[in-house]
Amino acid sequence: MYKKVTEADIEEFEVNYRGSDSEKKDLFDLYKECKGNMNKLFCSMLCSDPKLDSHRFKDLLDEAIAAGELKETKAYRKWANKVSEMKPPTSPLRRKEKSVKQSESDLLAIISQRRSERKDQFDSMFSTLVSKYGGNADSEPTEEEFEAARRKVESRKASNKSKH
Repeated sequence: MYKKVTEADIEEFEVNYRGSDSEKKDLFDLYKECKGNMNKLFCSMLCSDPKLDSHRFKDLLDEAIAAGELKETKAYRKWANKVSEMKPPTSPLRRKEKSVKQSESDLLAIISQRRSERKDQFDSMFSTLVSKYGGNADSEPTEEEFEAARRKVESRKASNKSKH
């Protein structure tokens, strides 16, 4: 019924949302709702990261406060002072690109390493069992051993029939 959401869809939404008017409106609404508590705001704000967005959000909120659209709160002023002391990120609108191929190759390496460890463990366990319980799995009984076993089974069958 609905299109399957992929990581690419989420990343595309994030690229379009960050820096948009919609984000700005959501920021102002959440600022009012959280009464200037920016820690709460970052918990609710879509596609936000305090490390990347603090300076950008501070600039937007300072403009809105200066224009009279928002009221400055004590909590916001305290947070804004802390942010002013921090070094701003180089490109706040762009998330750090993850090396997808690198992470996939790392994952494949981990999987193959674990697979080989499990194979070694299994081989070790199997060889321990073979040595403990003896075992030439390939060897067959001799003709005499086979005949003795067959006679034993037949005599059991005969005795079970006579009991019934």
